Amino acid sequence: MTDTNDQKKMIATIDPSHSVALFTPDAGTLEQVASAGARTVVNFRAEGEKEGFTPEEERQKAEKLGLNYLHHPVTADSLDAATVDDFRRSLDDLPQPVFLHCASGKRAGAMTLMALAADKGWDGDTALQEGRARGIDLTDEKIGGFVKSYADEKGGK
Repeated sequence: MTDTNDQKKMIATIDPSHSVALFTPDAGTLEQVASAGARTVVNFRAEGEKEGFTPEEERQKAEKLGLNYLHHPVTADSLDAATVDDFRRSLDDLPQPVFLHCASGKRAGAMTLMALAADKGWDGDTALQEGRARGIDLTDEKIGGFVKSYADEKGGK
């Protein structure tokens, strides 16, 4: 799904239940995903990130649109296996389809790919390949190494 007004506003569909914004969403984006059938918004942005809504503003907008909302902040410094495991437990309880985002799609893409790898038995190479095929290329990113090791450990070898 793309916003025709701005080609930089790409949304990567991982599977029918998980879509990742490759940008910081605004009110129009939330309206778009709600009308497209999303049932939940997951925000990985930490409190105080510069662009976009605050988590509370986003929660209010999402709930006004009838969407469930989860704020699960992740930073490069806070990313560890326990953080991913906690997210996976939360994701299992969320109404689907789920729209996930951070600021650029890297954290949201990584978290989604790791959750799916664990559920589907993907190894790290498969998880990174699945992301790359959908426009989330983490292979040259530090976070990509974490995705690979997490998926190898939790998904398959």
